Amino acid sequence: MSTEITHKSTCRICKGKNLSRILSFGPTPPANAFLRTDELSRSEPYYPLDVNLCGVCGLVQLADVVDSRILFKDYVYVSSTSPVFIAHFGAFAKEVFTRFNLSKKSLVVDIGSNDGILLRPFKKLGARVLGVEPDTSIANLARKAGIPTVSEFFTPNTTKKILQKYGSADVITATNVFAHIDDIHAVAKGVKMLLTKEGVFIIEAPYLVDFLDKNLFDTVYHEHLSYLSVSALSHFFEGVGMKIIDVERVDSHGGSLRVFAKKKNATGTPSLAVQELLTLEKLKGLREEKVYLEYELRILENRAKLLSMLTGLKKSGKRVAGYGAPAKGNTLLNFFSIGKELLEYIVDDSPHKQGRHTPGKRIPVVSSKLLIDNPPDYLLILAWNFAPSIIAKNEAFRKKGGKFIIPVPRPRIV
Repeated sequence: MSTEITHKSTCRICKGKNLSRILSFGPTPPANAFLRTDELSRSEPYYPLDVNLCGVCGLVQLADVVDSRILFKDYVYVSSTSPVFIAHFGAFAKEVFTRFNLSKKSLVVDIGSNDGILLRPFKKLGARVLGVEPDTSIANLARKAGIPTVSEFFTPNTTKKILQKYGSADVITATNVFAHIDDIHAVAKGVKMLLTKEGVFIIEAPYLVDFLDKNLFDTVYHEHLSYLSVSALSHFFEGVGMKIIDVERVDSHGGSLRVFAKKKNATGTPSLAVQELLTLEKLKGLREEKVYLEYELRILENRAKLLSMLTGLKKSGKRVAGYGAPAKGNTLLNFFSIGKELLEYIVDDSPHKQGRHTPGKRIPVVSSKLLIDNPPDYLLILAWNFAPSIIAKNEAFRKKGGKFIIPVPRPRIV
């Protein structure tokens, strides 16, 4: 076990040791480790899923780090299976291209580029692009789509290779990946090496304020090592010789933070939005343990209500299935102890997940064809951030009397 998991006794940002436990979800299997049918006879690895708060810089981070080679082996998350994300990153690319006056000479590098979902619109706009994606099978999907991709983790050594072959980058992005990285100081070193003098580093990750306000507890899983705020990130960037020049709140994943950073000596000063969010975070008490103790009670209340709802439907003879098999759904299923006795199956639009079974609870993942052939009475939307589009897509199910359950921020039937 010692080679698979490392206990984090210091803060990832400030290296401080003043850490306090604020949440615990118990031993949990890796959220994206969906099982093939021939793997069902095997036992699964379970790892602690506890959350700590740094009393110095305010970073919220997992107490234990699972080896990335375990988490990202046979990875089944492919970004471009989501039309919502395709539209999101298309708009993002257009905004960045215009705002920073990019041209055909500009190089955009995406860290954790997956299948090239963000780089495709940048390429279409005319920029040179390069993805950095360690999973070779997913990187191959990007290459087939015409996106040059390096199949490595983003390290200073990788940066040197990129510099030699492609030159400096005008924009480096890390969307929904920065919070997955343990050694963010090494990433910052590589970013500073690769950026042009006025280049910009843009990260996007779930925002701690939304995490608390909207009860998004299920976004806690082993891949998500950090839960980010502007105050913690300001501390980080100052420590690595960079500065935040702007921030934006976006709707992605139920509420995310987009941060724009430059080298310390580059032009630009922090926007008004930076100070506004720093003030908001202070008012929210993000560094106070009592805020998280109250949050834990809300999670337990959510669990009690959802289990009561599902068991009540089951007792009344209703059939319930799930819709969407995101990683966060497996945190909810395992912590709430919702298995095949309550959910018959889970529909997911990704062919990479269909035919597999959820980690821990081992609920079969199927295609939407089953909603026609063997429809349930209710669908529990585990991919709640896509609830509007899922409901719209399944209007035929609704017209036949089917109903939807949205589990967060509170369980409700729509």
